[in-house]
Amino acid sequence: MKKGLYTLLYLWLVLLSLPFLAQSADKADTTPHVQLAKVYDKNNTAEVSEYLVSEKFDGVRAIWTGAEFVTRNGNSINPPRWFSSVLPNVWLDGELWTKHNDFAALSGIVRTAKPIDSDWQKVSFRIFDMPDQTNPFSIRYKNYQQLVKAINKPHIIAVEQHQFLSNQALTAFFERIIKRGGEGVMLHLASAKHQNGRTSALLKLKPYFDDEAIILDYLPGKGKYLGMLGAIRVKNEVGIEFTIGTGFSDLQRQNPPAIGAKITYRYHGYTKNGLPRFASFLREHVQE
Repeated sequence: MKKGLYTLLYLWLVLLSLPFLAQSADKADTTPHVQLAKVYDKNNTAEVSEYLVSEKFDGVRAIWTGAEFVTRNGNSINPPRWFSSVLPNVWLDGELWTKHNDFAALSGIVRTAKPIDSDWQKVSFRIFDMPDQTNPFSIRYKNYQQLVKAINKPHIIAVEQHQFLSNQALTAFFERIIKRGGEGVMLHLASAKHQNGRTSALLKLKPYFDDEAIILDYLPGKGKYLGMLGAIRVKNEVGIEFTIGTGFSDLQRQNPPAIGAKITYRYHGYTKNGLPRFASFLREHVQE
């Protein structure tokens, strides 16, 4: 009986995903359709109650195409077969994650060409969307919840969504997430259909800003960092050049990311000269 119910659920989910998968196939493009968040503005006038809110996990963004895991730019991710074989032929969006404040270790696991079972045992796939272009997010949330329940494997997890009736309740939830080591929260407009690219239907709220930049050059270290990296000179996505000298571990100062590598940095607004204020290194990008 249970097997029959699972089969019916599986077929229903496959049919549900066809509009989205068909569009991807028509474009003959290996780059997945990925919805990207805009930054939540504290002056946002939208009703908080119109959003479903979840924790933002500091992991590796991963899209399950129905056949393989890829990054948001379409590059393959190679987990052990047991990790992905439980997933059906539907499009899923989520985060590969281990635990809070563990991105460097996770990045190493994901980037290893030959997956190591013992490492991947620490990883979960946290699903936060089941994209199709017909249903609003409120329905897609229910769909991926039901799917994860049917799969019933500990490493496949449905990201829980919450609804708040006031900004005060949202702020309290956000502060709890930050206190336990989380990166922030995501706000999904419950009525919004899936869109490719950056959209105001998906917002991120974090205790700091972050952005991406390319390393242009190294600056040598002084004092206790003599003989190691002192700082990096970078150019961000809008062409601003500046230096970043904090946020590096001693190991990273001894073996810094390569010139030309893409990094993420955090900052707290801008100076009067338009430079990122208090910019610090956050991480090197996993190949995307």
